[in-house]
Amino acid sequence: MYPKAYIDYLVHFHGDRDYFECHEILEEQWKQDGRKKGWLVLIQIAVAFYHYRRGNISGALRLIKRARGLLEETGGMVRQLGLDDQTLAALLDNTARRIARGEPYESIELPIADRSLYEQCRAACAERQLVWGQASDVADVDLVDKHRRRDRSGVIAAREQKKRAKAEGK
Repeated sequence: MYPKAYIDYLVHFHGDRDYFECHEILEEQWKQDGRKKGWLVLIQIAVAFYHYRRGNISGALRLIKRARGLLEETGGMVRQLGLDDQTLAALLDNTARRIARGEPYESIELPIADRSLYEQCRAACAERQLVWGQASDVADVDLVDKHRRRDRSGVIAAREQKKRAKAEGK
């Protein structure tokens, strides 16, 4: 009923708290699904929590506010994705206040309203030997600073190839 990428997003968001991976997974889904804003809300939430955990307060607050604004436009899609959009709005508002007050990062649970989705995600989490709802390990630098530690050689090579092709085409 739900795309596999979405299930994977929820498992990462609530299991290993790999918000960077959440972004990567749903960005592909977003592109494949016509760039629907409902996906973008979830991407922005993951990136906001990635920044919040790293102490990037301005980035976290900016993205939480963007996600909250988009949620107003896309509540219907968010409901179709099995989430309680009103509870999510309140959660984002509360998170924005926490960030603005300089309160430390805390892991959250997205408000999954669809019980079958919740059970499916918990089962997927267990299959991966992850604990659903476990707090993020803020001491895990591989998780917290994942964007700095990933192999970007493929991305860099693709950019260089694009530059060469553009230069040759002129």
